[in-house]
Amino acid sequence: MNYGYFNSQLGIIKISYEKKIKKIELVDEIDRKSSEQPLFNIYKDQILEYLEGKRTIFDHLDLLDPEGSHFQKSVWQALLKIPYGETSSYKEIAKTIGRPKASQAVGTAVGKNPFLIIIPCHRVIKSDGSLGGFAYGKEIKKALLEIEGLNFTL
Repeated sequence: MNYGYFNSQLGIIKISYEKKIKKIELVDEIDRKSSEQPLFNIYKDQILEYLEGKRTIFDHLDLLDPEGSHFQKSVWQALLKIPYGETSSYKEIAKTIGRPKASQAVGTAVGKNPFLIIIPCHRVIKSDGSLGGFAYGKEIKKALLEIEGLNFTL
């Protein structure tokens, strides 16, 4: 497995990859064994453009290779359909994937999303309109939504 790291306004972002991208996540420190190859740079550049407000969609989604169950992958595919600057609820996602009573399971799958920002789990909120949880904390979720022009209180 190869790893590349870069600093962003959110913190240190790590991209793990082999022939395809396996994971994009926030981490606490940069490992000196970092390897920045062209595949890494494709997403590094796109993420930085997004964080600067210069990108609303991501290219090369075929380069993502998530590991997860069929259910998790169906949730992640549904997340990709939430437009920039809009939100959806866990309940709405459950309906979208044909599992209307699986809101809680959807929440669990959203929390296991392996691709920070690229698969926009930050766009999923509670049915009551409140922010809900986020793997990296509500402050990061709020910051990502603010980049997209949405305002929430913590």
